[in-house]
Amino acid sequence: MYQIPGHILLSLSRHLCFGKTGKTGIRFVLHLLKSKFGKTNFMKLTPEDINDQKRFRLFLTIPYRELIEFVFEYLKKKSLLIYFFWFCCLFFFCISIFIRIKVAGSFPITHIFLHSFIGLVVLPLICIPLHELLHVIPFLLSGAKNIRIGMDLKQYLFYVSAHRYVATPIQFRVVAWMPFLIISAGTAVLIFLLPGLWKWSLSIFLFAHATMCAGDIALLNLYYLNRNKKIYTWDDVDKKEAYFYEKV
Repeated sequence: MYQIPGHILLSLSRHLCFGKTGKTGIRFVLHLLKSKFGKTNFMKLTPEDINDQKRFRLFLTIPYRELIEFVFEYLKKKSLLIYFFWFCCLFFFCISIFIRIKVAGSFPITHIFLHSFIGLVVLPLICIPLHELLHVIPFLLSGAKNIRIGMDLKQYLFYVSAHRYVATPIQFRVVAWMPFLIISAGTAVLIFLLPGLWKWSLSIFLFAHATMCAGDIALLNLYYLNRNKKIYTWDDVDKKEAYFYEKV
């Protein structure tokens, strides 16, 4: 939702109202715009707000140390979203195989091995900061302040959390989808534009990055399987826990 700032309202009203009735006109325009947009002001919820048991019900808590178990559990839960994700992974894999067949015999085997290493190791490592940044941007745009990036090497996980920021269902979905959609689309364009072995290394990176998004897809599957509910979530990064609430 959008809220027009007060200084813009005042500037607009001064341009529309003039003469002896200017002050009355200003008050009228301000009242009109306030009544029009006042109801759409987005009142950000706080963790204290959604702890109100009359309005919200806590139905899931995920300790960060158990994230990998959660990911595997929700990747196994069948849904159209999961089928779509695995279809994309299979499709990207087929693209890489097709390109590999095309470059076979056209380049020295050492060059092919080098670009295989680039696509499977170098590019995924370079992409980690970009992937996390694409999670951060929607949080920033939605007004989150205390955003933290973390990692758990025991679980092979990197994550972005907005400490004590309550995300709406739409905000959470945008945050979760951004890296998969943007990086996949950008890589596909580069595969089309760049020549030779770069098509091969980028195609296997496209597949590798899709599999790296499994954690995001698992969280999205939680929302998909509970799509009849309005789910709000927030993280206590100090306690390393994520909470999911259903609006009653």
